[in-house]
Amino acid sequence: MKKKTIVLAYSGGLDTSVILHWLKENYNANVIAYIADLGQKENLKAIAAQAKRVGASKVYVEDLRNEFIKDFVFPMIQSSAVYEGSYLLGTSIARPLIAKRQIEIAKKEKAYAVSHGSTGKGNDQIRFELTFKALAPKIEIIAPWRIWNLESRQCCINYAKEHGIPITVTKAKPYSCDRNIYHTSYEGGVLEDPWVEPPKGMLELVKPLDKTPNKSSYLNISFKDGIPYAINTKKINPVNLLIKLNKVGGKNGVGVVDIVENRFVGMKSRGVYETPGGTILNVAHRAIESITMDREVMHLRDTLVPKISELIYNGFWFSPEMKALQAFIKESQKNVTGDVRLKIYKGNITVVGRRSKNSLYNPKLATFEKDNLYNQKDATGFIKLNSLRLILSKIK
Repeated sequence: MKKKTIVLAYSGGLDTSVILHWLKENYNANVIAYIADLGQKENLKAIAAQAKRVGASKVYVEDLRNEFIKDFVFPMIQSSAVYEGSYLLGTSIARPLIAKRQIEIAKKEKAYAVSHGSTGKGNDQIRFELTFKALAPKIEIIAPWRIWNLESRQCCINYAKEHGIPITVTKAKPYSCDRNIYHTSYEGGVLEDPWVEPPKGMLELVKPLDKTPNKSSYLNISFKDGIPYAINTKKINPVNLLIKLNKVGGKNGVGVVDIVENRFVGMKSRGVYETPGGTILNVAHRAIESITMDREVMHLRDTLVPKISELIYNGFWFSPEMKALQAFIKESQKNVTGDVRLKIYKGNITVVGRRSKNSLYNPKLATFEKDNLYNQKDATGFIKLNSLRLILSKIK
């Protein structure tokens, strides 16, 4: 009988290498290793070769960087999504794209199941599986960490040795790290104590403030309909735009947060995140909105930020409510076009200029000098009407 096929999201590390072998052993199936390139700067050819050595029947290496930024990161920036006031959702926003492409490969290969290496404590298992169910409700999902008897990293190391899995086990960092072109996250290990300062030298993108230049960097970022497309008046593709902003932000100490967040599964988790380019883009986007976006549309959008952020964090990117919210966000961005000038210095981003052909800012109206557009006497009636309910509440 022809073997069935499983598509595994494969990173090349200890866990997914063990999972690949474990799936073959326990399900008597062909396992296709799927490697998503999101700009994590790893040797993907070596990872693909590793998958083959472990026993993958086929390997897919997919460059998803452009799609990731254009179809996921930029729409998220348009919505100003920030989870619990601090987290720019760099890991969260990557998962639905990885899972989406995994389902596409599974359909192409006529696989009966998909698998991932997320643990039963984290958010990623939910993000992956909600996407699987939204896009392919009938496909089987295999989550080894929730069903096998390997309970720790050491158990995985022992399994690898017992089964001749060719892995290189190096001295582990005292924390876990996940990286893509938008951000890098650090969790676990020494970071599990929220009182302990992160180890020196941990950050990969952002320099410590005492190592940053003593001179400001200036950037001009251009937007069209809320989407950035140029730096210093030069058009640039999404991937190179983010690479450029990461470099400028990183060397100037921009974009690091150290937070304790609420995971969807119910526990609190401490994480350190560096998102230099994303931090710059979010500040610039809010600045161009400030002169181009209608007040009530902006205020309505801002009431939706916590909900949109929660949906992204919890893995509901492909939900009907997110689709409806994205339609509103897209409509709200139609006039968000123009340029923002930023000064970046030692961890700070200062907006020093903004301009737009769609600007709603009228200097002749806003001036403190004499003008012919606004009759200050009109404010008397405006205040009386708005204070009426306050007055009535005090009348006995």
